[in-house]
Amino acid sequence: MKSPSLIGRLMFSVTAAVVSFWIVAAVGGIMVMKDEFAEIFDSALQETTERLAPLIVDDIQYGDHSDEVLSLENSAQASSRQYLTYQARDANGKILVHSSDIIKGPFPAPLAEGFWEDDDARYFTVAAADNTIFVQVADQMKNRREAINEGALALLLPILVLVPLSLYIIRLVARRSVSSIGDLRQAISEKDSGDLNPIQTEDQAIELQPIVHSVNILMGRVQSALEAERAFTANSAHELRTPIAGALAHTQLLMSEVKSTSGQARVEQIEASLQKLKRLVEKLMQLARAEANIALADKPANLLKVLDVLVEEYQCNMHSDERITYERSTEARLVKPVNEDAFAIVIRNLIENALLHGKQDEPVLIRVEKDSTIRILNGAKSLSPEELTNAQKRFGRGTTTAPGSGLGMPIAIEIAGQMHAQLQFRSPATGRTDGFEAILTFPTA
Repeated sequence: MKSPSLIGRLMFSVTAAVVSFWIVAAVGGIMVMKDEFAEIFDSALQETTERLAPLIVDDIQYGDHSDEVLSLENSAQASSRQYLTYQARDANGKILVHSSDIIKGPFPAPLAEGFWEDDDARYFTVAAADNTIFVQVADQMKNRREAINEGALALLLPILVLVPLSLYIIRLVARRSVSSIGDLRQAISEKDSGDLNPIQTEDQAIELQPIVHSVNILMGRVQSALEAERAFTANSAHELRTPIAGALAHTQLLMSEVKSTSGQARVEQIEASLQKLKRLVEKLMQLARAEANIALADKPANLLKVLDVLVEEYQCNMHSDERITYERSTEARLVKPVNEDAFAIVIRNLIENALLHGKQDEPVLIRVEKDSTIRILNGAKSLSPEELTNAQKRFGRGTTTAPGSGLGMPIAIEIAGQMHAQLQFRSPATGRTDGFEAILTFPTA
C-alpha cells in the first residue's frame, strides 16, 4: 500500500477548504443577489405600473392620450427589452386595453392592488377610477431567473480557474515548506556508526527542532553504547593476546617434555584450542578496528602494492607458490584514498577464507583484472543461497568443518562498505559449476 503524501494531503485539504468556502460565499452571495434583484425588479414593476395607470385611464375615458400611452409603452418595452406586458380591466375582469404583445386572456392576478405572482410572472395591480379600472403589469419570471443564473454563473465560474491555480500554488508553497524535512531526512540518513555527530539545529524550522533534538539525544546514546562496545572488544582482545601467547609457548614446551602417547595427544588438543582462541582474538581485534571506521584515509594509496606484499607473504609462509596462483593485469591501477591497513585486513580475510575452506589439492586463484576488480577464487562444493547468506553473518559457520571464527567475511564486508567498495560472493564461481568466489570492486570515480 502506497504511503500517504504530506504534500498531497496538504494540497487536497487546503484546496477543498478554499473551494468549500468559495462555494458557501457564492451561495450566500446568490441568495443576497436574488433578494436585491427582486427588490429592483419589483421597484421597476411598481413604478412602471403607477406611471402607466393614469395614462391608460385617461385614454379609456377621453381617448386623447393614446400617443402618450403608446410612447410610454414603447419606452417601457424598450427599456425592459419587452419584458413587461400590461392589461387594463374593468371591475368585472373584462380586458379594456392591453399591450401590443399577444395576450391570450386576462392575467391570472386578482383585481386587488399590490403584488401577486405565479410560476410564469410577477404582477402589480393599480386600482383607478374609483376601483372601476384596474391596471396590471406583468414581469416574466424567466427574465428574473435568467438574471439570477447569469449572476450566479459569474460567481461560480472563477472556481474552474481557482481549483487548478490553487493546486499549483499550494504544491509550490508546500514543496518549498517541506524541503527542510527532506534536508533533515538526508542528514539523518547520512549518520552511521562512523559519524554520530549532532545535527545542527540553528537552520532548522521551529517545528523540526524538537525532532532534531530527540535524534541528537538518540545518536548520543548510540555513540556511547558503540564506544563502550568497541572499547570492551579491543581491550579484551588486547589483554588476551599476551596470556594466550604465553600459554601457547608453555604448551609447546610441554609437548617436548611429555613422553607418553596419551599425554602427547592431550597437549596437542590444548595447543589446538589455544591456536583457535588466538585466531578468535585476532579477529575480534580486527572487528574492533572495522567498527572504528578506519577504512578511509586523507591521501590516496597504491592498493595493488599492498596486495602484492600480502600475496608474497602468504606464498613465503607456505614455502610454496603452488597453493596460491596470482594473476595481475598490467593495465590495472588501483589508487584510492583508503587506509592500507584496512585494505590489508579485507584481503587477508578473503585469502584466509579461501585457503581454509577451499580444496587443498586446488590452488587459490587471485586475479586482478584490467578494471582493477579483484577476484579470489577457490575450489569447493557449491553453497546453497541459504548457506551463502548465513556465511556472511557474524559467527556464521555453515556446514564446514574447517577451523575458523565465522568473523572473516563479516569483517571484510564491513570494511569494504566503509571503503565505498562492493564486495560480492558467488557460489558456484563464475564460469564453473562449483567453487567459491569473492569479488571486490571499487568505483571508477
